[in-house]
Formats: sequence, structure tokens, C-alpha cells
Amino acid sequence: MQRPIPHGAAILLASIREIETGKADLAAYDVIYGHKQGRLPKPLTSMTYGEIIDAQKAWSKNHGSSAAGAYQFMRATLIDLAKANPSIGGNDPFTPRLQDRLGYQLVLRRGYSEFMAGKISRTEFGKRLAQEWASFPVLAAVKGAHRQVARGETYYAGDKLNKALVSPERIERLLDQVRAATAAPPTPAKPAPAPSPAPAPEVVPAAPPASKGDSISGALLGIIVLLLIAAATFILGD
Repeated sequence: MQRPIPHGAAILLASIREIETGKADLAAYDVIYGHKQGRLPKPLTSMTYGEIIDAQKAWSKNHGSSAAGAYQFMRATLIDLAKANPSIGGNDPFTPRLQDRLGYQLVLRRGYSEFMAGKISRTEFGKRLAQEWASFPVLAAVKGAHRQVARGETYYAGDKLNKALVSPERIERLLDQVRAATAAPPTPAKPAPAPSPAPAPEVVPAAPPASKGDSISGALLGIIVLLLIAAATFILGD
């Protein structure tokens, strides 16, 4: 009972809860057939597994059916699930989490894994779901539990009790969504590398200023040149 519920199955279970109970919130987990849960001494989610199975004995007579919880479990179904899962005890609280685990067990029984693997068609899986939940329509004409039923009818048409509550087109869209949920999510794009900083401009060091000694050497050189010129002029003049 600890097997994780895949994303596709979670989508399917959410729709089953809403279609079967008419509720999309936690109130779905306390619903009994005919929405007569107000007649119970306490909410289903406050009862134990064993208490519910015991109480269901009289519900078919008093309420029209023993269906209970978010997935409208029949009494025989809960007994069978308990036999198949020894980890379930009579004192276990009938919590939303436990109900979801049990609902997942039912969709597995009806071929969820085979549908996801492409081993059975959408129409076939739809029929199997309709066999488990009377509010689901069959997706093609088929021999039902009591007579031949047309696309869109409940599998149990003719029992004067059940009817399909949604269109076959809605179930087909749902099953397409469920199957698509297994597709690998797109690989996130790698972030672009941060731009490299522009290289700093090369700074050419300025020529060092002339030292005081260099200035004096230059002055002496100029005087010497002048003296040589004067001496040459004197000699040439003689």
C-alpha cells in the first residue's frame, strides 16, 4: 500500500472523486450514496475501516446503496481490498490518504498500467473504468451488465438505479490527459553564460619627469657648445 501514486493516476483519481461525489474538495471523502452522510453519527473520515464495513450492512436498505467515500466503495469492494492488502487493519482510520491508496488499487485492477503502456486502448480502459464506477459512460457500444448499451450510457444501464453522469467526450479528454502526464518534462534550457567583462584598457605609463641632475647636465652641454662656436669664430677671424 506504500506504492507511490503516479501523476497520471492522481489526475484520474481527482476526476473520479468529483464525478462520483460531485465534490472537488475534502468533503468528497465523507460522501455516502445519495449524499445522506448527514444521517451518520460521525463523518466517514472519523470512522475506522472496520466501523464502515459493519455500518454498510444496513446502508443498502436504508440509503439505497452501500457506496461510501470519495470513490464510492461498495462494501464487497472494501472487504476484497482488505483481503488483498494485509497491511489494512480494521482499526485504521478511513482517512483521505487511505481512500486515495484504495482508489489507486482499483484503477490498477482496471488496467491503468496496461493503458499507460499502450497495451490496451482508450476505449477498452474507459469500459473497464465504467465497470468499476457506474457514473462513467462506456466509450463505445458494448454488452453491459444487463443489456446492450450505447456509447455514452452507463455500463449498468437497465438496473433502474445507475446512470452515466458525464459525456464520453469528457472521459476521452481525461484519458488523453492522463496518458500525456507520463511524457518526460521538457529539458530546461541551460542558462546563457554571463558575458565576460570587457578587458581593461592598457595604461601606458607616462615618461618619468627629468631629474634635477639631468637638467644641470643639459645646461652645461649648452655652454660648452657656445664656447666652441665662439672659439671657432675667433680662429677663423684671425
